[in-house]
Amino acid sequence: MDLLNKLNRQERQQANEYVQGILRRKSYLDFLISRYSSVDIAGMDAFFKNILRIGIYDLLFMDSTPDYAAINENVEIAKTQISARSGDLANAILRKIQRETNELPTPDMEDRTDLVATTFSHPAWLVKRWSDRFGEREAFQLMTANNQRPNYYLRANCLKTSPDTFRLRLERAGIEFEESDWLPGYFKVSTLAEVRARGWFEKGLCYVQDIAAGFAPTILDPVSGESVIDLCAAPGTKTLLLAELMENEGSLLAVDINPDRIQRIAENAERGGAKIVKIQRADATEERFKLADAVLLDAPCTGTGVLSKRADLRWRRTPEELEKAVALQEELLDAAANMVAKNGRLVYSTCSLEPEENMKQIEKFLEVYPNFELEELDDYLPEEVLSDDLKSYQTFPHLHHCDGHFGVLMKRKF
Repeated sequence: MDLLNKLNRQERQQANEYVQGILRRKSYLDFLISRYSSVDIAGMDAFFKNILRIGIYDLLFMDSTPDYAAINENVEIAKTQISARSGDLANAILRKIQRETNELPTPDMEDRTDLVATTFSHPAWLVKRWSDRFGEREAFQLMTANNQRPNYYLRANCLKTSPDTFRLRLERAGIEFEESDWLPGYFKVSTLAEVRARGWFEKGLCYVQDIAAGFAPTILDPVSGESVIDLCAAPGTKTLLLAELMENEGSLLAVDINPDRIQRIAENAERGGAKIVKIQRADATEERFKLADAVLLDAPCTGTGVLSKRADLRWRRTPEELEKAVALQEELLDAAANMVAKNGRLVYSTCSLEPEENMKQIEKFLEVYPNFELEELDDYLPEEVLSDDLKSYQTFPHLHHCDGHFGVLMKRKF
């Protein structure tokens, strides 16, 4: 962290590109290392392995880095930071890959799942799940989308500006963008560097929020004067949207268990001018709250819908982690149900693609809570993201060109 603090904005952006890009391609990079190295990758020094990953990523995926620089810089690091012998080995590996760029070897594993997992750099358990569920062709498309550099959505903060005014700012700044026709105020950009440089985040004029992440507050549809609870609220971008929809009038309680992330909600609310936000650190499964007109539960999940932006998650998640997430979501849903007043509304959402965390979770919930019923969402969201019965939404990176999100709106009848 101390080293990151010494980097300027451009250097941080480049460091992030390397980290996320290498994580997206890690299995394939390691396959190439194992093919071209005379040293067994299993016993290879971790620091040396990372030097090779950076060098190969530079050669194959970073158009802005000349080949000679990609080789020379990484060879020099290996020599000075490890040993002259390591530098020689790095030089031999990287130069051979450079020479054979157009005819690199492909994995030839007998196990089909391992072959696909290595080729597309996704864990084998997830490859098998998605191939069984979607078919191999569509699973390939999904994993390919996860391995692309992501675009980002900016949401104009209508507590401080308007979509029209913000659009003019983008145009005058020469920032290329696409305005979404799904929800108002969302602008897709390929980089955040120019926006950061102009201080728009610090001024609270906009914030980063994927368009699919805006669906949950939108279908909750809070209005001025209502009482609303936002559970698992950090870092607070959904809280900001709720405050905007409420026109900064009413009661909006943002709850999160993490003390560090609670601070981010406070900072974002103050920066964004969300004056009605009150913040409480609490375990939502244990704390008692006054009944609210509307409750948003954007539940902790495996995050399999955001693997392009959070490439590290694919290597940290396991089937056991999925089971733990499902269990926690069930507890949180149970708690949230007891916060909703009669005729009130409950939105459950995730950034997962897994059925156990999504519709299967809701089906279990409705069996226990027959006083809740699903509402149709076609008044709020485009039809292409809705289920056949219009009572849930699910986005997929390869189909909708945004993050993968799921959500439902439920009304308490009695």
